Amino acid sequence: MENIKREMIAYWSQRVDEFSAQRCREFQSPKRQLWIEEFQRYFSMDAPLRILDVGTGTGFFANILALEGHDVVGIDLTEHMIVEAKRKAELYHVPSAFYVMDAERPEFPDASFDVVISRNLTWALPNLGKAYKAWRRVLKDGGLLLNFDADYCHEKADMPLPAAHAHQQIAPSLLAEYERMKTVLRRPELRPQRDCELLAEAGFRDVRMDLSVWKRIYRDVDEFYNPTPIFCIAAYA
Repeated sequence: MENIKREMIAYWSQRVDEFSAQRCREFQSPKRQLWIEEFQRYFSMDAPLRILDVGTGTGFFANILALEGHDVVGIDLTEHMIVEAKRKAELYHVPSAFYVMDAERPEFPDASFDVVISRNLTWALPNLGKAYKAWRRVLKDGGLLLNFDADYCHEKADMPLPAAHAHQQIAPSLLAEYERMKTVLRRPELRPQRDCELLAEAGFRDVRMDLSVWKRIYRDVDEFYNPTPIFCIAAYA
């Protein structure tokens, strides 16, 4: 399974320019406020929190939260993504810190963060249970894990797509590679139900699923539209 991590790095390194441009447009769109409203369902923007954004990509969540006054650290396995995240933090004049780091092995002391957050990451982790245990370790007691993801490995390659959607600018060769990696990572268990079991095993409590978040974030069919319904899992350390 370590091979899939190297393949993921290669895949995202090829997508970095297209992905970065799309996240920049999303940052400047009404979607940014929609994401802030989702965060506010779980934590306040009134007092600064220490937040770890796992699988930060080009820093979309990290920079949003830093602009809201939080102390944010973003990590990603792909160096090209971290380079872009740092560039965007400079562009937006936010003091976010970014590091190349494995989501399954975050190199921080125990109880370092109030919140751990991720978006569209956990479907791609070969050792998800290991990751959840590591995230529990770096969370303070009572800290919050907030995971936005979808059951991408069980979506159909030939599913009908609207004219506008998030993957419309991806090269066919990269789409084929994406489908291949989904096959490698596919497990029989459905998500997010399996996540809830793994989170309980990792020592989290009060695990909650929100299966309707996609209706709020993707109510408009535009270039950011995700045809696979995303969910949110909230759990407490």
